[in-house]
Amino acid sequence: VDNDGNGYADDWRGWDFVGNDNNPSDDNGHGTHVAGTIGAAGNDGTGVTGVAWDVRLMPLKFLSASGSGTTANAAKAVLYAAGNGARITNNSWNGYAFSQALLDAIRQADAAGSLFVAAAGNDGVSTDAYAAYPSSYEAPNVVSVAATDASDLRASFSNYGPTRVDLGAPGVNVYSTWAGDSYRYAS
Repeated sequence: VDNDGNGYADDWRGWDFVGNDNNPSDDNGHGTHVAGTIGAAGNDGTGVTGVAWDVRLMPLKFLSASGSGTTANAAKAVLYAAGNGARITNNSWNGYAFSQALLDAIRQADAAGSLFVAAAGNDGVSTDAYAAYPSSYEAPNVVSVAATDASDLRASFSNYGPTRVDLGAPGVNVYSTWAGDSYRYAS
């Protein structure tokens, strides 16, 4: 039943745009790892603490277990998040194809007051020379984040660019949650 009239039946826990259902369970692991880095509760004996303990997370899935998905579903997820009050979205995925529909969705999220944080990418290239999306979209709400290592230097795999990358954040050997485990060491 679509009690709230947003077009998604029983979406009390988020939405899966791959399966088009209300079960956005992570069958890849990456989403759980990133969500834990952001919001894992601290002081609970699991060994992981997110950077924002009090955050409310809205699980949305548009990538399959293999990590593939459509730009159309990515745009739907961005619009869903903005339409359901997300003030910030984390988008740690990328590709090299421009999509006007996705850019329009990101700009609509901006109009709704939602910050769009995006990974710069993991190919070790300059996004000033090779635009990586969604982090390279020209929209005021897009923040492009490169990965840094334990020395606070750019990780060797991270994309970079003085024009298109806004900042760096830890992205190597980060402890976090993992689907089915209390925590996982990520490289």
